[in-house]
Amino acid sequence: MDSPFDTVGEEAKLAHVREREEEDVVNILSDKYGLPYADLSLREIDNDALRLIPEEEAHTAEAAAFKKTAKVLSLAISNPNNPALTKLREELVARGFTLQEFLVSKKSLERVFSRYGDLSYAAESKVGAFTVAPETLEKLTLESKTRSLLVQKIDAAVAASSLDRVSHIFELILAGAFALRASDIHFEPEENGTLLRLRIDGLLSDTYRFAPEIYHQLSSRIKILSGVKLNITNRPQDGRFSVIKDKSQVEIRASFIPGNYGESIVLRVLDPASTKVSYKELGIHPKLLARLEQEIRKSHGMLLTTGPTGSGKTTTLYSFLREIHSPEIKIITIEDPIEYHLPGIVQTQVEGKKYTFAEGLKSIVRQDPDIIMVGEIRDGETADIAIQAALTGHFVFSTLHTNDAAGTFPRLVDLGADPKSFGSAVTVSMAQRLVRTLDPEKKKERPLTVEEKKMITKVFEPLADKSLIPEKIETVWEPAPMNEDETGYKGRIGLYEAIFMDDELAEFLRDNPPENEIAKLAAKQGYLTMAQDGIIKALAGVTSLSEVAATVDLPR
Repeated sequence: MDSPFDTVGEEAKLAHVREREEEDVVNILSDKYGLPYADLSLREIDNDALRLIPEEEAHTAEAAAFKKTAKVLSLAISNPNNPALTKLREELVARGFTLQEFLVSKKSLERVFSRYGDLSYAAESKVGAFTVAPETLEKLTLESKTRSLLVQKIDAAVAASSLDRVSHIFELILAGAFALRASDIHFEPEENGTLLRLRIDGLLSDTYRFAPEIYHQLSSRIKILSGVKLNITNRPQDGRFSVIKDKSQVEIRASFIPGNYGESIVLRVLDPASTKVSYKELGIHPKLLARLEQEIRKSHGMLLTTGPTGSGKTTTLYSFLREIHSPEIKIITIEDPIEYHLPGIVQTQVEGKKYTFAEGLKSIVRQDPDIIMVGEIRDGETADIAIQAALTGHFVFSTLHTNDAAGTFPRLVDLGADPKSFGSAVTVSMAQRLVRTLDPEKKKERPLTVEEKKMITKVFEPLADKSLIPEKIETVWEPAPMNEDETGYKGRIGLYEAIFMDDELAEFLRDNPPENEIAKLAAKQGYLTMAQDGIIKALAGVTSLSEVAATVDLPR
């Protein structure tokens, strides 16, 4: 009995023979056209090269770029007689490329064309820059405006088999972070995967869990972008890169630390839009704001703002600098690191032991500035130089890590500063915190409990200026989210307090009094404490009472 004829197998063999014949013909023709032959079924296709020629132009010219080394571009050509090819060559040469041309079969070229479908606009792995086409970023941001939508998009990207899968996943993470207004992106490796968490309005939220192999590719990609070493996994590294968003450049600061299950990565999103906010929009009470407007325009002195990391100190100082900057004055900053770039202001950055805050401050004073901003006063030497600068005709802005405005002065003494100089040098001591603001469309009003009324009465008791106490103390507002994706909060606002130097306080500080005694004396000035500011904002429906209680100390 005759064995059945294998039609499928034979057709496959014939197709393979035809393909080999086509390749052989192109190999022979390569001598005629004076072009080297290339079989692209055996070559890697370079995404950075591919994106240099738009897909439509590539099809028209029957040519595509498949490799790029510096300014040398490898060009695959199927039809050397195509008139559109001449124009394409001229355009590439005009852009500074040296062309290496190869004759390829139609089959090879189709393989390159097929890669356009997988090509992500963010596939470029250039150190320091993550390039996403604006329309792509805008589309992804709109599609990832809730956490559940972002999870769905990442799920689809993870399941895809495209060669640019990791780039697309990273695009989605960034777009989701922008859409959700996240300030930080955390990757935390665990035994069974890596947890992606986003810090939104100051609070971390679990967002996604990546398999180890996906995270390994993601971390390599982030390392390349950040300009850190791929082969170092046993010690901390810091880097940064930028993303173009809404025609502005968003800086991403990357931190890598070793862990039990891989490197933990935190990406800090430094959106310049946040520094463009006016000091009038920060949430400072009108009475305090009016006084600060006078203080920051003085020819000499020092304004110190205090609070924990992430309390908005830098944003506050930048908003003051933007307000007082003019062509007539020179402003120099020393920061660690420079988080936001301010036009018209000289910004310098500390560099380990080579260029410390103290060393930088010494040099800055010799540059004849009118205003100096010191990122943070961390040691006695920096404190002494800053105080001397304030005493010798400069206005100094800086930050300290203390709990409240009254704690500024004991902290300076702890650093070795002379309390007798405070009266002449320090003009303003501020403290601040950030609280989440209620979404106007997702909040509800409720009456205060008896205990809450007693607590509020106790908070306002020491306030000298009773006109600042709201007339109606009956209700507060709470978040009313519509679904699990929502919190009922949107954005954050500051709680502020400040102490202003006067003769009585200057004399009082000479004997280095305790913090609580300074606070009692400062209460006579009639400005709100952070707790009082928070209660007023809660009563007005700007934030919730629970949010204030979680941020500042309220009496029981």
